[in-house]
Amino acid sequence: MELRHLRYFTTVAAEGSFSRAAEKLHIAQPPLSRQVQQLEDELGVRLLDRGRPLTLTEPGRYLFEQGRQILQRIDEMRAMTKRIAKGTVLQFNIGFVASTLYDALPELIRRFRIIMPGAEVNLLEMTTLEQVAALKDGRIDVGFGRLRFDDEAIVRSVIREERVCLVVPRRHKLAAKKGKLRLRATADEPLIVYPKSPRPSYADQVLSFYRDAGIEPRVATEAKELQTALGLVASGGGVCIVPASVRRFGRDDVCFIDLDEPKMISPIIMSYRKNDASMLLTQLIKLVREFDKWDASTGYPASGSSD
Repeated sequence: MELRHLRYFTTVAAEGSFSRAAEKLHIAQPPLSRQVQQLEDELGVRLLDRGRPLTLTEPGRYLFEQGRQILQRIDEMRAMTKRIAKGTVLQFNIGFVASTLYDALPELIRRFRIIMPGAEVNLLEMTTLEQVAALKDGRIDVGFGRLRFDDEAIVRSVIREERVCLVVPRRHKLAAKKGKLRLRATADEPLIVYPKSPRPSYADQVLSFYRDAGIEPRVATEAKELQTALGLVASGGGVCIVPASVRRFGRDDVCFIDLDEPKMISPIIMSYRKNDASMLLTQLIKLVREFDKWDASTGYPASGSSD
């Protein structure tokens, strides 16, 4: 299927007429009709009922809706490519795992936008492994994740080591205990981990905490995402281990409990392509280095960094 076939077909469908579509596309009607017929022959389906009025078949309606979205996206990519080539816009794509938004990443990006006002910054939620693929494909310029790995094509820098904490239902028996808890106190509790896929992920990091402590975790549920996991905890489905900054989520149906486990930390890791010397990435790396002092009580950069 060629793009011109898709564009011709969607125009005919939108106009409801071959003659009006031909006029809009600035081509003669007979070749337009042949192009649409070629598309039907290639797909092996009838897309149009050529009566009066012209109507779409069920497959035709599906292709029309999908085709419009594809063509719109292509037009947007064409326009953006031209703008980038002319230097009228600097696009910078940032991948992130959801839990990093509870830490200082939003403040970092806010300050990046201030010092680079001409940049179009796009944020894309994706797992650490998805970030690796996106970096190699050029779909993102930098990623912020939590999973440690080695890849010769990717530079990785730990910008923060964050403590983790336990999340239990509001009226759970562990919520009544005073002070920090040892992980062993959760040994008999059903455990909720996230994300469910792809693996390895933060879920495997949590499982390793248990196994390093000599505890066989009782995994009750593998949730798709962080907020789902918190909801399952609130419903009494189990307990969960999350980065400490997640307590800013402000839920009143769960209780966050500090753990007396100094080695249980979850890093925030910045990843980018090796040998990428783009000006925007250079500025972001410089800004991250200025954020070398983190306020553990708030998770935001210390007051030494100013706008």
